[in-house]
Amino acid sequence: MRLLLDEMYSPALAVELRARGHDVVSAHDPGHGLVVGASDADVLVAAQSEERALVTENIRDFRPLEIGILADGSHHAGLVYTSYRQFPRGDPSTLGRLVRALDALLREGPDLRDRSIFLARADG
Repeated sequence: MRLLLDEMYSPALAVELRARGHDVVSAHDPGHGLVVGASDADVLVAAQSEERALVTENIRDFRPLEIGILADGSHHAGLVYTSYRQFPRGDPSTLGRLVRALDALLREGPDLRDRSIFLARADG
């Protein structure tokens, strides 16, 4: 499974996951082609075209886009939703918790084609 991290996540998250051998890009990565501030639809199209599951906290905007894709008979590589409650951005320990949780998900390697899941914390 390959991931695209939405812009609300620190680029350090992609760096840490790549250091663990995963194919992960961030919306912040120079040369990725996404501009920070790109529309949600453009972010999802980029994830689709690269066959990457999108990791985002923005369920309110991405869930309707996902429903529209599936209703049109198109496909996506998956959406991984996180929540501010479980992974608060202002907490210094959040990066480590996200790294552990996404690393566990990537090692498990579920087929997320046309599916969305909520990421659970992997404390420990």
